[in-house]
Amino acid sequence: MKENQFEKIKRLDENGKEYWSSRELAKELDYVDYRNFLTAVNKAKTACENSGEVIHNHFVDANEMVQIGSGAEKPLETIYLSRYACYLIVQNSNPTKVVVAKGQTYFAIQTRRQEKTDNLIEDHNRVFLREEMKKHNINLMHTASEAGVESYAIFQNYGYKGLYGGLTMQDIHAKKKLKKPQKILDHMNSEELAANLFRATQTDAKIKRENIKGQGNANLAHYEVGQKVRNTITALGGTMPEKLPTPDAIGKAQTRIKKSKNKKLLGGNKK
Repeated sequence: MKENQFEKIKRLDENGKEYWSSRELAKELDYVDYRNFLTAVNKAKTACENSGEVIHNHFVDANEMVQIGSGAEKPLETIYLSRYACYLIVQNSNPTKVVVAKGQTYFAIQTRRQEKTDNLIEDHNRVFLREEMKKHNINLMHTASEAGVESYAIFQNYGYKGLYGGLTMQDIHAKKKLKKPQKILDHMNSEELAANLFRATQTDAKIKRENIKGQGNANLAHYEVGQKVRNTITALGGTMPEKLPTPDAIGKAQTRIKKSKNKKLLGGNKK
């Protein structure tokens, strides 16, 4: 068997996202009895959950129509698997099978490649959103000043308290275990930055739209917007910003992007 046999059974959905059918993967891994294969699937699901991943993002129950003769069809239960799910399955399959060993190698390498790609995308998103935060914080500072805000630090803290369930900027700094000179916005992932960007832009718009004046009124407006953003995250089933992971400094993300670009340039110059 060729090592790219797992690539051959890969499918793409309407959005171009890759996935594998559990039925086809079971055959490639030489499982005669599909029920035995499901034992490996269940172990993989447990490993997925223990790693902090959402199971249904990687294991999707589905029914596929198969022919049973005379043109008739019947639904057959299957599971649509992500690359990560396949990786976990082969890790929990019989390692004495040559084909399983090949699968472990293939999915380990491909999963690592995908992780690198995903991490680089996250770096790009973080850098973009961090720059947007800088611009909109300047806009918000100007709007707050025009509204009569004398202490921008207090004003900012009201927004953070609304979004972070009562936590101040100092509380968030401590929760992220940052050193004194480090800025909390430089240690937020793209999801957390996006929530804060929405808070900033909507507070700016609210103050202008409602012609809010005075430090107290502006503070309250900022708190209310932050709280509404938090309520929206709750309604969508999202993770509260204070519970999101703390990434390394934004400067390191910029360095990784630069190195990636340099590698592409060097690769492009090779003949």
